[in-house]
Amino acid sequence: MEKSSNLEALSNIVALTHRYQQIKRATYATGEDRFENDVEHSFQLAFIGWYLIEREGLKLNKEKVLLYALCHDIVEVYAGDASFYRTDEEEKRKLVLEREGLEKLERDYADFPALAETIHIYEERKDEESKFVYALDKLIPMINIQLDNGRSWHHNKRSLQQICEAKQPKIAEDPIVHEYFILLVELLDKNPHLFPLSQ
Repeated sequence: MEKSSNLEALSNIVALTHRYQQIKRATYATGEDRFENDVEHSFQLAFIGWYLIEREGLKLNKEKVLLYALCHDIVEVYAGDASFYRTDEEEKRKLVLEREGLEKLERDYADFPALAETIHIYEERKDEESKFVYALDKLIPMINIQLDNGRSWHHNKRSLQQICEAKQPKIAEDPIVHEYFILLVELLDKNPHLFPLSQ
């Protein structure tokens, strides 16, 4: 294989990270007048996952947690980001787009099969690491928004009740993350200014 083809393959993966970074989420970047992107979110998820494994002495495979966290949303380079608060119809559409996105990812990056394989395993949520990352993925945005004085909740007109109803069943996938969720909800309940008055 020629060295130039190696460089081209590497450049293609670098370009994929650029596309990943260009996916904007529905949450404001804390303290900034812009929305956060998928790369920021994925790095934060990996970093906080590592931190919790250490702090809580969790018997989880760190490598799996880091890999799941880094690539859990990468199909959004094809499917785009979807609102967390979506209708059943929007959920069906999201699943179709993400399935098609994963197929494209497998084709476009056939020289990196571990990427698609990792996403498949994560989405099946059959191991404790994937459940942990899945639950933490739902909790961290809540902490970000709380630290940002509720700005995204005001912008999207979300009440604490709506948030809890949508997040709790998913966060319950992991018992440790769920404990943090309960603590956070108790804190949020004491700070109604974080939510729109109309709610």
